[in-house]
Amino acid sequence: MIRNVVMGRLRPDADTARLDEGLAGIVALGIPGMSGVKVGRDAGLRDGNWDYTITADFADVAAYRAYDEDEEHNRLRREFFGPLSEEIARIQIEV
Repeated sequence: MIRNVVMGRLRPDADTARLDEGLAGIVALGIPGMSGVKVGRDAGLRDGNWDYTITADFADVAAYRAYDEDEEHNRLRREFFGPLSEEIARIQIEV
């Protein structure tokens, strides 16, 4: 199984309502082989944390690749996360 972890830092002027819309869009993707999708904004418990996160599990590398290349997923990246984020970090790990 592949776990994808994404963390983002928002631009100072970012519209958090748009962020929430983008996060909801990730949850709604429904890509075959994608499961355990969790999204959220930082709870503010520690200084210096990133502002939001997305985690999702994929049955295998092919399922992750399908997600990474999915048209709707890339629209969300392009229209929400790219413009709202100052910085985005990603990692995929085998679990």
